[in-house]
Amino acid sequence: MTDTRTQQLRALIEAPQILVMPGIFDGYSARLTEQAGYSAGFISGAGISEAVLGQPDVGLMGPETNLGACRALTACCAIPLMADGDTGYGNAVNVFHLVRDFEQAGLAGLMLEDQTWPKRCGHMSGKSVISAEEMVEKLQAANEARRDPDFIIKSRTDSFATHGIDEVIRRLNLYADAGADLLFADALLSASDIGTVARNVKKPLSVNMGFGIRKRSTTPLISAAELQELGVAVVIYPRLLTACAIQGMKNGLDALAQQLRTGKVVERHDYAVSFEELNDTVGFKQAQELEQRFVTKEKAK
Repeated sequence: MTDTRTQQLRALIEAPQILVMPGIFDGYSARLTEQAGYSAGFISGAGISEAVLGQPDVGLMGPETNLGACRALTACCAIPLMADGDTGYGNAVNVFHLVRDFEQAGLAGLMLEDQTWPKRCGHMSGKSVISAEEMVEKLQAANEARRDPDFIIKSRTDSFATHGIDEVIRRLNLYADAGADLLFADALLSASDIGTVARNVKKPLSVNMGFGIRKRSTTPLISAAELQELGVAVVIYPRLLTACAIQGMKNGLDALAQQLRTGKVVERHDYAVSFEELNDTVGFKQAQELEQRFVTKEKAK
């Protein structure tokens, strides 16, 4: 019997090898992550807000937009995906229904954070957090809401910037006791901080990383191998693919502008995949096979 996606994700988190989860935000990034051989993906809430709405990650995206995007991404690939539930969009009752919705949509897990609403991207200034007690209520509701016991609840705290590392550890252990399976301390400042948190929490620890970005985020860039040595179970790269996509589109627009200036065709094969590769990426061959199997001969002509 094949394991469900929730069982796959739980096993990957609990495995000795660190789990690397690229941040996905659209159909291209979901399919490419799967085709590149990654075992799981993290759906970036910031990526959806920025790519779908064209708005920054400052609490402007509502649950319907988030859920709709995540449902579509789950449908277009077979690897387990974890969604970003922001603060849960309300109180513990809202969280209860949010977990039900995301689980029913086919997600393998959901991240919830203890920021006040409207939230901010974890590496922006001006963050504030709710009380640990209120977050515990949300996680208890999330734990009760899940019908599948393997559905992963990931709990994030942004309290490092406001309260320091001791509060981070205290909160994460409270969140573990409340039912969280995976813990996340955002915006830690050093490898030493990461190691300290990993050694002192009750459940597997997740961190996030940038990757080759000119202006680094708050947390320094650390390799997955070194993170594993520090005791980290999961590393996500939420802004890698969005940043690469933006640079790729800028390159294409610059090439088009050059053509308009010079009046000459600009061929930059290093800037773009072929039409055939694009079709292969999104499963055009499989769509054709379905047409050949099910469409009548008259319509197929």
